[in-house]
Amino acid sequence: MTRALTAGRRDPASGEVRAAVVFLHGYGANGADLLGLADPLAEHMPDTLFLSPDAPEACAGAPMGYQWFPIPWIDGSSEEESEAGMLRAAEDLNAFLDGVMVEEDLLPEQVIVLGFSQGTMMALHVLPRREDPVAGLVAFSGRLLQPELLADQAVSRPPVLLIHGDQDDVVPPQSLPAAAEALQEAGWSEVYAHVMKGTAHGIAPDGLQVALAFMLDRLGMD
Repeated sequence: MTRALTAGRRDPASGEVRAAVVFLHGYGANGADLLGLADPLAEHMPDTLFLSPDAPEACAGAPMGYQWFPIPWIDGSSEEESEAGMLRAAEDLNAFLDGVMVEEDLLPEQVIVLGFSQGTMMALHVLPRREDPVAGLVAFSGRLLQPELLADQAVSRPPVLLIHGDQDDVVPPQSLPAAAEALQEAGWSEVYAHVMKGTAHGIAPDGLQVALAFMLDRLGMD
């Protein structure tokens, strides 16, 4: 049984929903952490609904925040518990995305998913295993989990933009080229990358600008 995700939302400035961007936050944060990105994006995307769900579990490593799944080296969980948590959260996220498309009357090609850190890990795991590709996946500062399974399990290959800070001391910067290589080997034709120079584990203005251009292009808004 899936767990319903509670999401913050920022309605379109125009009042008409023609697209949606779903933010997936990192470990120990919450939906509000990324919903603020809607402010600089909304003026360029006036017909876009922004949604930012809280991950389904309270976070042991950050009591006020949430997690998509446990992280063994932070909370002492086992690798088995971590993988089981990730798979359960994948079901929750799939149900949430399905609900958004039904409730807002949107097609997959009208939806962008933007992840950060553990949210990126969820996006890179879930979206290729959905039957219909979303318009695009923006992957900030994360990594691709279980790359060895991707070629066999992927059923759709949405365009992916990988963005990472070269000074990231939480998720190593080399996670970007590793993910790009695995995606391409698994049959992706559209994989883009941007390195945020001098940036640690975060989202710098240049990274957000590149993400905006990618989203406008994928949604046909440019």
